[in-house]
Amino acid sequence: MFCTRNRGKNMKTLHPQRLHHHHPHRPSVGLIGAPFCKGQPRGGVEGGPDLIRGARLVERLQAGGCAVKDYGNLQFEEFADDEPVGVVKNAKAVGSANQSCRRRCTPKEGRTHLCDHVAVSVLSLAIGSIHGHAAAVGELSVVWVDAHADINTPMTTETGNLHGQPMSFLLRELRSKTPTLPNFSWIKPCVSAKNLVYIGLRDVDPAEHFILKLLGVKAFSMTEVDQLGISRVMEQTCDYLCDKVQKPIHLSYDVDAVDPSVTPATGTPVIGGLTYREGLYVTEYLCQTGDPVHVGTAVDLLLGCFGRQREGNHAPDYQLPLP
Repeated sequence: MFCTRNRGKNMKTLHPQRLHHHHPHRPSVGLIGAPFCKGQPRGGVEGGPDLIRGARLVERLQAGGCAVKDYGNLQFEEFADDEPVGVVKNAKAVGSANQSCRRRCTPKEGRTHLCDHVAVSVLSLAIGSIHGHAAAVGELSVVWVDAHADINTPMTTETGNLHGQPMSFLLRELRSKTPTLPNFSWIKPCVSAKNLVYIGLRDVDPAEHFILKLLGVKAFSMTEVDQLGISRVMEQTCDYLCDKVQKPIHLSYDVDAVDPSVTPATGTPVIGGLTYREGLYVTEYLCQTGDPVHVGTAVDLLLGCFGRQREGNHAPDYQLPLP
């Protein structure tokens, strides 16, 4: 599910004291369901958009002061002849689904400029959502919150699952290392390694570790989260990304970044992850940018991305009743 939020083009520089600011105007949120499961072997994730709606996401966003429009679910093409390419599985389906997501995330002439996105789906669709956002706003930064780096190439992957490879198709520095797969020819790398930050890493393949070190990608593993604390990690993340030229931030948030004791439904659990409180703090902090997000199926994380604060909340137009 993609949630698009019209918040304008200007990104605010973040400071700790700004964390609890109330939004000065009513955010506009659009929901676009993306029921898809071909990027990995676990079934059931395609039901995520409907489960999220069933958890009253729309009503809860509206209660928080958001103007919400539900655009329904995207329809994805089925491929009977989607044979493996080497070890890579379901390339035709994943490439086609990402292109559909990219088209839906890119603003069209005469339509409201949709510059914020939340995806509730497997991260194999992050290619389309990030590509579409870059097409809308130009150069952007990416904060990738995940237990995994998801930066294997089709040449280094051991499982062949494309949900572990999206960043390799998005990074300009890996273009020569990533072969073209069926239905992937439309993809043009749109993110620079210097504009990427990882948070929460703790299950990184050897090839992925080599790539991160080779490209000098900024990464806060769970070791750094433990050492620095999540508040300092978020401050350093935004200081790093905003050091020279401010660019829109795209937050990609896989719920497996949070410890499986909190999110047992994830298909890729790795113990030792973010606590529930740390996971919420990430969304609360980056919410202040008003920029795009891509989040797994956890309603509390979604609500945090759109301004819900643990200190309490009220609609922007709330008025005390008169006696």
